[in-house]
Amino acid sequence: MLSDTIAAISTAVGESGIAVIRVSGPESIAEVGRVFRAKVPLPEAETHTVHYGFIVDPQTGEKLEEVLVSVFRAPRSFTTEDVVEISTHGGIISVKRVMDLLLQQPGIRLAEPGEFTKRAFLNGRIDLSQAEAVIDLIRSKSDRAFSVALKQVEGDLSRKIKTLRQTLVETLAHIEVNIDYPEHDVESMTMAFIKQKCAEVSEGIDTLLKTASQGKILREGITTAIVGRPNVGKSSLMNALARENKAIVTDIPGTTRDVIEEYVTINNIPLKLLDTAGIRETMDVVEQIGVERSKAAVNEADLILLVLNSAEALHEDEVALMEQLASRSAIVLLNKIDLPQQLNREVVRRYFKEESIVELSVKTEEGLDHLEEAIARLFFGGQLESNDLTYVSNVRHIALLKKAKQSLTDAYEAADSGIPIDILQIDVRLAWEQLGEVIGDSAPDALIDQIFSQFCLGK
Repeated sequence: MLSDTIAAISTAVGESGIAVIRVSGPESIAEVGRVFRAKVPLPEAETHTVHYGFIVDPQTGEKLEEVLVSVFRAPRSFTTEDVVEISTHGGIISVKRVMDLLLQQPGIRLAEPGEFTKRAFLNGRIDLSQAEAVIDLIRSKSDRAFSVALKQVEGDLSRKIKTLRQTLVETLAHIEVNIDYPEHDVESMTMAFIKQKCAEVSEGIDTLLKTASQGKILREGITTAIVGRPNVGKSSLMNALARENKAIVTDIPGTTRDVIEEYVTINNIPLKLLDTAGIRETMDVVEQIGVERSKAAVNEADLILLVLNSAEALHEDEVALMEQLASRSAIVLLNKIDLPQQLNREVVRRYFKEESIVELSVKTEEGLDHLEEAIARLFFGGQLESNDLTYVSNVRHIALLKKAKQSLTDAYEAADSGIPIDILQIDVRLAWEQLGEVIGDSAPDALIDQIFSQFCLGK
């Protein structure tokens, strides 16, 4: 597979200033050279140079497109192979004409999803955690998430994992010496050494796992359900946070009949907002379906924003909602503070702490900044960790780190119990392999294929 030359469109299809087609493989320069006409023949071009010319059909001599062609010779390229990037005019027709001509060449085939990045991994330019961070970089929903992904692409997490694995390699080597040459080693000293190293690596894993919950939120966002009775301002709140009229707002109760989704970023925290139908008893069949979907959204949400109308007395449905949400990650929003107040705040305080209660007016946007602060307090203890951007955000990485820590705990306890060293070695080696799976050193082929299948074509 790695001997093939592959091509794909690397930019989004549609109208744009330019579009880029990427070609990679041992024959990429020669194959593109067959259809590219410029002052300097492409096979003679030096690496990291850009050339102006035309894509020409070699059969008819027709000029198909005016382009710039960039040449990157192996190993100084993204895939470590010869790479050619063709910059065409943006637009469906121009890109299709060039792409169709390239795929007519005998030595070029269409790339699979993520195949360029997969080749970079298989050729040793990046490891598996860096490859996965490329996906996170593309899908980032906030500046903070982008910065975290960029640090992982640069190899920050990989370096820390490799350091921990090196410590375990030294430990395994010490164990092997004890097993092969017991007469030259003192078993009690070896056991103490193993316990020390297991504790050292476990501490390193704990440091990485410390930011796992924050990293996962930065990567995936917080699923946030906006709930409350009809006409309390739920849809207005969503529109205010999204900075657009995403949901229909009227004075008629029950306007929202379904769950509306929108991604927003608040205080560098990505939120997946779910504007739900007003929860109340109703005879309207369509509204009943909406209410049921609202209740399902509440059960699945990471964060619940309960909106109350502070200009009205509490309704019994709202008290029931507060009882239900008291043990959940929820923030109560007392909306419409610009109107005369009638809501009994003492009842709200029976169920929620003061820091989880926010007074605001969606209409005037007064107090929206307090909502941002409340979310940061609830999920990040007031602020994001700022000293180190090495967040573990990938669910697969988190699971493997936890498994490795458990293996080291088992090894430590075994050493403490006087279990034979050759048995104890199994847990230490298992931890080393589990850490290796994070960066791809011991990852099975099926897992690697699954990870790269998530990439878009051309990446």
